[in-house]
Amino acid sequence: MAEKIGSVLVIGGGIGGIQTSLDLSESGFKVYLLEQTPAIGGVMAQLDKTFPTNDCAMCIVSPKLVDCGQNLNIEIITNAEIGKVSGEAGAFEVDVVKHARYIDVEKCTGCGLCAQHCPIEAIDEHNQGLSERKAIYIRYPQAVPRTYTIDRQKCIGCGLCENLCLREAVSYADEERVKEIKVGAIILAPGIESFNPALKQTYGYGKYPNVVTSFEFERILSASGPYSGHVFRPSDGKMPEKIAWLQCVGSRDKGVEQPYCSSVCCTYAIKQAIIAKEHLREEGLETTIFYMDMRTFGKGFEDYYNRAKNDNSVRFVRSRIHTIDPDKDDNLRLVWTDEDGTLCEEEFDMVVLSVGFKPPRAVVELSERLEIGLNQYGFCQTSSFKPMASSRDGIYVAGAFQEPKDIPSTVMEASGVAACAGELLASTRGSEVIKKEYPPEKDVQGLEPRIGVFICKCGINIAGVVDVPAVTEYAAGLPNVEYAEYNLYTCSQDTQARIREIIEEKQLNRVIVASCTPRTHEPLFQDTIRMAGLNKYLFEMANIRDQCSWVHASNPQAATEKAKELVRMAVGRAALLEPLYTIPMKITPRALVIGGGLSGMVASLSLANQGFEVELVEREDELGGNLRHIHFTLEGENPQELLKSLQEKVQNHRLIKLHLQSEVKEVSGHVGHFNSGVRRPASGCPESEVRKIEHGVVIVATGGVESKPAEYLYGQDERVITQRELEERLSIQSSEFRVPNPVVMIQCVGSREKDRLYCSRICCSQAVKNALKIKEQNPQADIYILYRDIRTYGFREEYYYQARQAGVKFIRYGEEAKPVVTNDGGLQVQVKDPILGAEVVLKPDIVVLAPAIVSHPENERLAPLLKVTLTADRFFLEAHMKLRPVDFANEGMFLCGLAHSPKLIEESIAQAQAAAGRAATILSKDYLETGGVVSWVDEKKCVACLTCVRMCPYDVPFISKAGVAEIEAAKCQGCGICASECPAKAIQLMHYRDPQILAKVDAMFNKSYI
Repeated sequence: MAEKIGSVLVIGGGIGGIQTSLDLSESGFKVYLLEQTPAIGGVMAQLDKTFPTNDCAMCIVSPKLVDCGQNLNIEIITNAEIGKVSGEAGAFEVDVVKHARYIDVEKCTGCGLCAQHCPIEAIDEHNQGLSERKAIYIRYPQAVPRTYTIDRQKCIGCGLCENLCLREAVSYADEERVKEIKVGAIILAPGIESFNPALKQTYGYGKYPNVVTSFEFERILSASGPYSGHVFRPSDGKMPEKIAWLQCVGSRDKGVEQPYCSSVCCTYAIKQAIIAKEHLREEGLETTIFYMDMRTFGKGFEDYYNRAKNDNSVRFVRSRIHTIDPDKDDNLRLVWTDEDGTLCEEEFDMVVLSVGFKPPRAVVELSERLEIGLNQYGFCQTSSFKPMASSRDGIYVAGAFQEPKDIPSTVMEASGVAACAGELLASTRGSEVIKKEYPPEKDVQGLEPRIGVFICKCGINIAGVVDVPAVTEYAAGLPNVEYAEYNLYTCSQDTQARIREIIEEKQLNRVIVASCTPRTHEPLFQDTIRMAGLNKYLFEMANIRDQCSWVHASNPQAATEKAKELVRMAVGRAALLEPLYTIPMKITPRALVIGGGLSGMVASLSLANQGFEVELVEREDELGGNLRHIHFTLEGENPQELLKSLQEKVQNHRLIKLHLQSEVKEVSGHVGHFNSGVRRPASGCPESEVRKIEHGVVIVATGGVESKPAEYLYGQDERVITQRELEERLSIQSSEFRVPNPVVMIQCVGSREKDRLYCSRICCSQAVKNALKIKEQNPQADIYILYRDIRTYGFREEYYYQARQAGVKFIRYGEEAKPVVTNDGGLQVQVKDPILGAEVVLKPDIVVLAPAIVSHPENERLAPLLKVTLTADRFFLEAHMKLRPVDFANEGMFLCGLAHSPKLIEESIAQAQAAAGRAATILSKDYLETGGVVSWVDEKKCVACLTCVRMCPYDVPFISKAGVAEIEAAKCQGCGICASECPAKAIQLMHYRDPQILAKVDAMFNKSYI
């Protein structure tokens, strides 16, 4: 066997490839990030906003783009593809074919002078063909690398760009080159392509100009799009008054060989309808979505759907439109039959086709070179129990190439495959990495403040409401401000470079960015000024997106005035900012995993296989959790074999310490060095013993619970059971067991209702699975599934087809007309069929309920103990739905599985590996930097009143031997509660000292500040 190599090739520069690359580099591996197009960013670069958070898509991806571009351990190779691949897991040799760009990437500064004077126009693929670009072009405004490319198929070779370029970056003689790299693992994240609706000729796409795809509409909405964020009709430039969305175009359609569900189309259509209404608020745009089943199954998605209906007046019509007909004035006529049989006809100004997804065209050739299998749809072949492993060892897959999925799932899997590669290459960790070195810090002590203010337009996300030039002009006149400018996207790579240049040119010693939230972007800007030689704490941020353009969208004048005030306040505080410093703190390379179900076992094994010690705590006397009650999957795999295998591996792994019948009783400390007490037995009886554990990270995998229905005679009639109870019975191989017939299954029992608005995600697939199992045992059985929406998303749609073909009957019921179950000697179910328009009476052998998946009761105890937050539905709340879907807001804490939200086996496994991947970014380091924004005690003022000791939620302050309060910087979380509560004002929170806060307050009230 060849010696393993500590580097990884990541194929695909979308959000999945980017997140994987960042996690791998943070975990101690060299990364080659290969992208076929001239810039990384993928689909995210084409989106306007994301659902349900309403974040600007580029605001989400830009910091990660810049991080990749600046990371010394990530080599970005664009405009390239792989050639020959040889070797084995741990030691691959790959030929990377770099296509001619005709621009020297090292010399090009992205100034754009060449494109300004290029005489040739070409179709802009980034804007979906709705606008034109030059023959020499940059893919999109925030592109990384920000380097131009010449389209030689359009270029006439006039030489104008070559003569204009002062850096001599243009090279017409550029040729294709092959670079050989050696890597230990290969990760596939090539993303997806959208379906071409021209294949559905009845929709008139390409014939009627006002029929556009959902991707084209994203570009129409975008500030950097063809119409600068204004919603116009392509045919005549008029603002539409009525827009219709047609779902399942290229999804759930065997006629175009795409029978699977593309998973995200329903929710992105809702998003587009809401945002379009925001763009045309004054015009009163009417939006209608035509759909078959509304599949808003993700965390927070059902609430988004309800808000669209109730708050945003988006109309939803359950019908699949067959044909789009032209009407007068370039309008479009839709004809459909309502559920009650009524023939309806309506005219719309525009129609948006919600197109489904398919694998990229290049993956067939890619799979042949890599010798990996594809499934029947052309996606990467994986299994439920190894969802990120391809058919070839050492090659993994993440994101939509595995199956169509949303952004959070893609980011989760990206961290998960980083863990997979980390397991394979654990022995090589750190062997090829380069440590980032910063320039010496400039000494600003005693210097007069010289403040630079950079204000972000954020496309129209801010500039659509706030008068950014006016705010910039105002900022330039404030005291101590030496320079002020506005940018299209301040977080883009080129603007980061410009900030560094301006700091040097203007000798700035303080920097302010007025843009979006510091929660996501402050670390990026802090690193930027640190690269320019300034201490990172000499940075201040004003949030003029969340606090101005978002909340005051209907009042631009007030939003602009408020933005000026926020900038004025930032300037007031920035003048008093001081350098702060951190100290290295050794990390405890051990993880505490709470919960021994499927997710907890997978996370523990992943970390242990990467070489880290794990303390696994489980309340029950046996590992397995909910997996113990699952006996078969839709795909025919055996969960009980998986359970047995995981149990044996966990119990026998030398790096895993197992605590059964135990619970975490106390947690203190901070990222890198936590101290916890584990009590056994979990009952807390007097003889309980508490064992102290030191660890660097925490992973929460407490699981979920199948709720007990309070309706449909459950608990009153033994013939009314749950889907889990049915599965247990179907798994019993006994002559006494009789397959029930007829069977009525009722979906959404306790889900999508007033007290529990979310979708439990797994129920539809579970019902189809059990129905098929009954049909397998008795093909003549009569099975009725009563549902509100069938949500067999992704490839699970195929099993929905199979169930229908096997004779399973599906009857939809409305939210306001739930089935009625009675017992008059025999069971009877009455339900109104909306298609027949009549009551249907069924007399089943058994009634099977699909109850809601609810959070584990343990969450209520653990949340205050860990000092983390629960959602309204009592699942744990992640730090950010898109950016950090497995992280808690508290650094060093992660979550996975049903503790996060309801999910299937393969999704729980993926998120558990993701939690392990994220945890490894901490455990793989020798030291973490601590200090900076922490509290400091003035011993001369302290009277040891114990107020800080009592108030601190992290139990950090203590009374020292000197009789005064002491705060250990390494443990302090910087929340500032002690400083605000101290009656003697003996405590100051560094970076938020009283003079700094008061200066900001004074600037807020003092409008004559200038």
